[in-house]
Amino acid sequence: MTDFVPLTAFVIGLLGGVHCLGMCGGIVGALTFGLPQAQRRGLKLLPYQLAYNLGRILSYTLAGAVAGGLGLLLGGVLPVQLGQNVLILFAAVFMILMGLYIGGWWNGLTLVEKAGGSLWRRVEPLGRRMMPVTSVAQAFVLGLVWGWLPCGLVYSVLVWAVSAGSAQQGAVLMAAFGLGTLPNLLLMGAAAGWLVMHIKKPAVRYVAGGLIVAYGLYMLASLYL
Repeated sequence: MTDFVPLTAFVIGLLGGVHCLGMCGGIVGALTFGLPQAQRRGLKLLPYQLAYNLGRILSYTLAGAVAGGLGLLLGGVLPVQLGQNVLILFAAVFMILMGLYIGGWWNGLTLVEKAGGSLWRRVEPLGRRMMPVTSVAQAFVLGLVWGWLPCGLVYSVLVWAVSAGSAQQGAVLMAAFGLGTLPNLLLMGAAAGWLVMHIKKPAVRYVAGGLIVAYGLYMLASLYL
C-alpha cells in the first residue's frame, strides 16, 4: 500500500464531516450529557471523548483487518491477475459512488446503511447496558460498540479495504479513515463549527467529491494500462 492510500482515506474521513456530525453528533451529545455534571466541564471531559473515539476507531480498524483478510482470501481463490482486477474494480466503483455522495450528487449510500441495520440491532443492546457512563474504561467499551453503527460512508471505505491486499493494510486504511473523522467528532465546539462551515460550502464539497471520483476513475483506468 502506498502512503497515498492512507492519506486519501484520512481526507475522505475529514471531508465526510458533515455526514459524521449528522449521524453521530446526537450520539456524542447524548454521551456527554449522560456523564455526571462535574465531568462535563473543561478538560475533565477530554478523557471520555478520547476514550469514545479511540474505541470507535479501533472497531473501524478491526473491521478493516477483516475486510482486507477477506480480500486476500478472494484473491487467493481466483487466478492472481483476475483476483487483483476484480478487487480493483470493486473498490473503484465504490470510490466513485463515495465521491458522488460527498459531492452531494447522489445519496444512495443510505441503502448501504440499511443493509447494516440487522448487525446493529444485535450490537446496540450491548451499548445500552453500558449507560450511563461512569468511567473512562466504560466510555472506551461504549466506543467499541459505537464503531459498528450502520454508516454508508464507513461501509464504502470498508469495501475499499477489501482491495487493500492484506489484513494489515486493510486495518491501516480504516484506521486512517477513522482518524480523519476525529476532528469533527472530538471538537464539537467552535473548532468543529469552523471546520464544518467550510466543508459545507458547495465548492469545497464539489472539489472533494470530484477528486474522489477522479481517483476511482484512475483505479478503473489502471486495469487497462
